[in-house]
Amino acid sequence: MFKDIKESRITLTQLMLPSHSNFSGKIHGGFILGLMDQIAFACASKHSRNYCVTASVNKVDFLNPIEVGELITLKASVNYTGRTSMVIGVRVESENIQTGEKKHCNSSYFTMVAKDEKGHNAPVPGLILTNKDSVRRFARSIERQEQAKHRSNRFKASEFHLEEHLDLIKTQNAKLDL
Repeated sequence: MFKDIKESRITLTQLMLPSHSNFSGKIHGGFILGLMDQIAFACASKHSRNYCVTASVNKVDFLNPIEVGELITLKASVNYTGRTSMVIGVRVESENIQTGEKKHCNSSYFTMVAKDEKGHNAPVPGLILTNKDSVRRFARSIERQEQAKHRSNRFKASEFHLEEHLDLIKTQNAKLDL
């Protein structure tokens, strides 16, 4: 079974309140991450028609601060489908409701796994790729998975070669005392 990406897209808009702010008066990053996880869950569950859990989050960069009183809009769509997992792309934008100025605040990728009633991994529908962007996002997700495998193997304790990294570490803000 295959589904069109449009069938599972989710958009959420919310007003940022003082209770969402941190000590510097900006919206707390943890609050935004929580919303991102919720929308990724909703998108993955809508696509798979199953309860889904977060397996990983790929790189979260906070690009612009979000102010109290701004509207934030989170957009989520399925970028990739495996057998039981999906990569959900999440984009966060803020909008100053007085000036109309919009800022891209964050983009991230959530790997979600579908679960059946017994808590076992459940198969998910594949994606129908209908345009260049959908193919690009799908291919980028495959590439990201390959890079993650390579990184985790390269730095596995049994595979790590100290000598290969000493020169690099010497150029950093660290003191070697081996």
